[in-house]
Amino acid sequence: MILFLKTYFNYTKCNLSRIYAFTWRVLKDKVKFKFNTISRTMKTGKIFLGLISIFTVCSLFTSCDNDTNDNIKRFPNAIVTIKPINGGESFNVWVSEKVQGPPSNLTKSPYGNKEVRAIANIKEEKDAKGKTKIYINWMDSIRTKQAIALKNPELELKKYGEDRLEIINGFGTVVEDGYLTLRFSTAMRDLKLKRDLNLIVQHSEKEPYKLVLAYNAHGDNRGRMASSLIAFRLSEIDKIAKKNGKKDVTLQLHWKSYQGDKHVSFKYHVRDDSK
Repeated sequence: MILFLKTYFNYTKCNLSRIYAFTWRVLKDKVKFKFNTISRTMKTGKIFLGLISIFTVCSLFTSCDNDTNDNIKRFPNAIVTIKPINGGESFNVWVSEKVQGPPSNLTKSPYGNKEVRAIANIKEEKDAKGKTKIYINWMDSIRTKQAIALKNPELELKKYGEDRLEIINGFGTVVEDGYLTLRFSTAMRDLKLKRDLNLIVQHSEKEPYKLVLAYNAHGDNRGRMASSLIAFRLSEIDKIAKKNGKKDVTLQLHWKSYQGDKHVSFKYHVRDDSK
């Protein structure tokens, strides 16, 4: 039982009140401690409870810091752009406008010569010369593709799909470094079934920066909700903005949700690769 308690609390933030509360709950459920037992049994139960609590707390205090650090590394703390150099022989990690640099613990890009967005757990470091480097605990690529510019978007849009989904307003949904990265959820039964998700640039004089998220579930649009991430490179938006002499624009994203048609605005700083 001590091992069971210790394993559970390795995933907590070492809150003492939680330790006592959980210890009591485990004893109540596992030992079936009852209040209507004779006093001797009750005293034995209290002693057992006290010993378990003491052993658990003591073991946790010695390992809490290490466990907390290990747990922190398990979760993503950034969405980054992996930018290959010399065909992927090396690469830079773009974290933000102010934080970017080569990795300190990797050499070659795991994605070859392809620039991708990735979800990652990272740590910013400084080398001996004070230059920024990025220590990568782990990273996993996000499906990354180009936004599409259609010649006749009104006529061609339907073929890309009109199925419904939800965009999650939280970690994972962000516009930066020339990308619109979206965390979304949708209903599905078969996780292995092919699905198509495309971002359409529906440019017009009235709405020069309008985007439409088109989703084709190929018939599998019911069942349990599942979420994922996808990133779209906004090269077409960059071209339109530069043609209009703009460095910062407002994107209008439209999609079909389960509550009907929705749209949201994003502030976007145009990417300039000529720097």
